[in-house]
Amino acid sequence: MTTDPDRNVFGTELEPCSTDPMTGFLRDGCCRRVEGDRGRHELCAVLTEEFLQFSKARGNDLTTPRPELEFPGLEPGDHWCLCLGRWLEAEEEGCAPPVVLESTHEAVLRDVDPDLLREHEYDPRDDDPSGSSSGSVSGSTN
Repeated sequence: MTTDPDRNVFGTELEPCSTDPMTGFLRDGCCRRVEGDRGRHELCAVLTEEFLQFSKARGNDLTTPRPELEFPGLEPGDHWCLCLGRWLEAEEEGCAPPVVLESTHEAVLRDVDPDLLREHEYDPRDDDPSGSSSGSVSGSTN
């Protein structure tokens, strides 16, 4: 097991995606690459109503609370670590939610072109005029 910090698609330290609601395969707030996570919850997205309906239609209802799983149910605007495959399906259907690149694990670059990620980059200034986003997505697949 490594003690090196997880890296995002920029090659810098992975930033938390959300702690309210708590997200990530490990429910630690981060979209980490985790051995045994078959769904690959490595991509941090800002959920939209369109995506939530798309996911529900595909059999994964993310809006209904599941107290037995400590799952609060999600709403548009929530940040959530999505299964990479579901995000790619949504992208093909034209309803992929925006991606928080600073909180998306670099392992995503093995399967998603950096240009495609940039096309879907979440701009926090859309929510907060003082927010900013900068950097370039690494083309490395390491």
